[in-house]
Amino acid sequence: MMSGPLAGVKIIELVGIGPGPFAGMLLADMGAEVIAVDRMGRGSASPTLPVDLARRGKRAIAVDLKQPQGRAIVQDLIRNSDGFFEGYRPGVTEKLGVGPDDLLAINPRLVYGRLTGWGQDGPLAQAAGHDINYIALSGALHAMGPKDAPPVPPLNLVGDYAGGSLMMAFGLMAGILNARTTGKGQVVDVSMVEGASLLMTLFHSLKASGLWAEARGVNMLDGGAHFYGTFETADGHHVSLGAIEPPFMQLFIDKAGLNPDWLSAHMDTARWPELRTELAGVFKTKTQADWCTLLEGTDACFAPVLPFWEAADHPHNAARGSFTEVDGVTQPAPAPKFSETPGVISRGPVKPGGDTDAILTDLGRSEAEIASLRESGTVA
Repeated sequence: MMSGPLAGVKIIELVGIGPGPFAGMLLADMGAEVIAVDRMGRGSASPTLPVDLARRGKRAIAVDLKQPQGRAIVQDLIRNSDGFFEGYRPGVTEKLGVGPDDLLAINPRLVYGRLTGWGQDGPLAQAAGHDINYIALSGALHAMGPKDAPPVPPLNLVGDYAGGSLMMAFGLMAGILNARTTGKGQVVDVSMVEGASLLMTLFHSLKASGLWAEARGVNMLDGGAHFYGTFETADGHHVSLGAIEPPFMQLFIDKAGLNPDWLSAHMDTARWPELRTELAGVFKTKTQADWCTLLEGTDACFAPVLPFWEAADHPHNAARGSFTEVDGVTQPAPAPKFSETPGVISRGPVKPGGDTDAILTDLGRSEAEIASLRESGTVA
């Protein structure tokens, strides 16, 4: 029995690269039944990471969609499903016989999600690309990095996962809510360029308000301000400071023993480079642990910069259960938290085809039919 706020929602995921599986993981964490359909090639399912946490909480079937019987399996899966999503270039699923028209003809209430970098149309729709390209076109990448060096890609979080996975999960659920009201499904076109652009809404607001300079590394939130950035400590570690508001900066000044005059130059952009250099020297007078003892838990807007593999050990994360362990692997716990229907990781990462027999049995296939499908290379 599934639990979580999405219990009773059924999603079919045509497995692609990272952003798609992560969207499926988000839905599975919240209790949706997610069946991952791995495409087969030359008789075997496509490879995954040895430990791919984005496959947690799902069931999986491996199918050769180039065979009519393989397409029939997907068609059967979506008959009683709420949503289906894929992450291939525009037109690929149509060629495979599982495009929007194909599946909506079978289940008119189906919400069909399409996750790509550039979107389903436009001059770049058929071009290859990755996160760095999508956030470059959105304008997000230009704002990231020091003023005297090229932009720095922020891992592949902004385009792939925030602009892609999260938008897909949000879009599917919005479409499913609408379908339950109207009885009519639809296609959700998720472009990572547009998702990343949407995430930049605050910065469009700042620029429109005359509060954002058209340069990198000179603004309040991009590393230009001395009170908003990261600094090295005496032991070679780093800490973060985000004391934007004057009362918070005043608290930091008091605790760090700085000259009270510092606050008079708080929003003097001409002095920010000088003050940042001075502050860098101040932070190097103590170790990271010393600064934590002095500032953690105060309104100085401070936190140590932790490697992601150490984040689970921090007392705050431990107290909130922000991380969990499944099958011996420490990993982020489902989020956000719900008071009545908490998310749960129902199982660890499923291997391609790990539930093929069980899923086919649920679809009414006999043991003899399953054996025949496997022998023909239709499933694995």
